[in-house]
Amino acid sequence: MSDIRIATAEDQVLLDKEAKYCSYGDTVHYIEPPRIFSRCEGSYVWDTEDQAYLDLQMWYSAVNFGYANPRLNNALKQQIDTLPQIASQYLHKGKIELSEMIAVDAKNKFGLDGRVHFNVGGSQSIEDSLKVVRNATNGKSLMFAFEGGYHGRTLGASSITSSYRYRRRYGHFGERAQFIPFPYHFRGPKGMTKEEYGSHCVQQFARLFETEYNGVWDPKVGQSEYAAFYVEPIQGTGGYVIPPMNFYRELKHVLDQHGILMVSDEIQMGFYRTGKLWSIEHFDVQPDVIVFGKALTNGLNPLGGIWAREELINPKIFPPGSTHSTFASNPLGTAVGLEMFKMTNEVDYGAMVMAKGKFFLEGLQDLQKRFPIIGDVDGLGLALRCEICGPDGFTPDKATLDYMVEEGMKGDMVVDGRKLGLILDVGGYYKNVITLAPSLEISYPEIELGLKLLEQLLVRATQR
Repeated sequence: MSDIRIATAEDQVLLDKEAKYCSYGDTVHYIEPPRIFSRCEGSYVWDTEDQAYLDLQMWYSAVNFGYANPRLNNALKQQIDTLPQIASQYLHKGKIELSEMIAVDAKNKFGLDGRVHFNVGGSQSIEDSLKVVRNATNGKSLMFAFEGGYHGRTLGASSITSSYRYRRRYGHFGERAQFIPFPYHFRGPKGMTKEEYGSHCVQQFARLFETEYNGVWDPKVGQSEYAAFYVEPIQGTGGYVIPPMNFYRELKHVLDQHGILMVSDEIQMGFYRTGKLWSIEHFDVQPDVIVFGKALTNGLNPLGGIWAREELINPKIFPPGSTHSTFASNPLGTAVGLEMFKMTNEVDYGAMVMAKGKFFLEGLQDLQKRFPIIGDVDGLGLALRCEICGPDGFTPDKATLDYMVEEGMKGDMVVDGRKLGLILDVGGYYKNVITLAPSLEISYPEIELGLKLLEQLLVRATQR
C-alpha cells in the first residue's frame, strides 16, 4: 500500500486559501490532504491530477442518474436559452406540469388527492412540511421521529433529527421530537425474526397510548399531544437500515387510530434509489405527506418540495403566503425534474434497479463470507449497506472503516492494469457502515469493479 499522499503545489495553494477564507461550518475533511476535483462523468470523478475515482455514494444519492447525464444536462441547457429565471410568484409551464406529474402519480399509487409545494432543497422542504403539519393540527409542535433518523440541519429539521450534536449549540426553536427505536434487526434483541422484531417495535410504540399516564394521549378527548411521525422508510445517515416489510403497515395502523400524521422523508431514498419512485411504496401504506429533494434534478439544481394530501394543503387551509422561497419552483430546476420523469417513464427503472441491486448485494454477501469483519450486509434496490465490525463480526469498528475510506481515496488501487480510487460514504449509528448509493445507471462491469476495489480495501484493512 502507498505512503501518505502529498498535495500538489497548485492544490496546496488552494487548500491554504480554503483554510483562511472558507467557513468550516459545512465542511468535513474525511481525508488529509483533501482532494480537489476537476471533472466528472457517469460513475466517476477525477481530481486535479487526473486520477479517476469510482464513486459509490453519488453525492449522498443526489446524482441518481450519473454525473453529467447528457439528457438531463441538455434539458438544463435548453431551459437556460428559453426561460432561465422568473420570480416564484409568477407561473411557468414547468412548475405546473411537474406538480401534476407528482400529484397524479400519488393519486394512482395511494388513491389520494394532493398538491405539490416546491422549495430549494431537502431541509427547507422539511421546514415547509412542518408548517403544513402544525397548521393542520392546530399548532402542535411535538413530533415523533426515529432513533437514527436524519431530516436536515435547519432549525426545525435538526429538532426532529436524532443526533443531539446537530442542535447542541443552538437549542430548540419550536419543534421537539420524541425519538422512537427503529427496527434495526442486526443490533436488536436476539431470538426474533426480522418481522417479529418489527412488530415488537410497533407494540412498544403503541404502549404510549395505553393510558394518559404514558404521556402522549388524552383518552377523555381522544387527542394526542403529537402531530406527526417523521419517518425515513429506509434510514439514510443512520446506515441504510432496511426495516421488515410488515413494520410500516402496523405502525400506520397505530398512527391512524390516534390521529397522527405520517410524513415520509424521501429526500435520500426517492427517485428510484430503492427501485420505486418513493421508498414508502414498498410497505403498502398511504403517507399523509411526502418530502423530496436531491435527485429530483440529479444534483444540477437545488430543488425540493413536498406532496401533501388535499385536506392538509388546499388553498383554504394553507392559503397564499403560508410559506415562500425566492428560488422555489425555479424554471431551471423544474425543467430538469420534468425530463427526469420523462426519462424514467420510458424505461422500467424499477426492474432495472432491483436487478442491479440484487447483483450488487450478492457480491457483498460473497465478501461477507470471506471477511469476518463484515458484520451485516443488506439492500433494497441500489440502497445497500455493509457494516464493518471487529473480528467478532458484531462490535462496531469505526476506526477500520475510516482507514478503508482513507485508503480508497489514495487512488492507488489497480484492477486489470487500471489505477483507481474508490469513494465511499460512512453512515450508521456507530459510523461503521458503508452506505452504498451508486448511480442507477451503473453498469454490471462497474458493479464488479466496485466489488473488486472493496475487496482490496478489506484485504488492506485486515492485513495492516
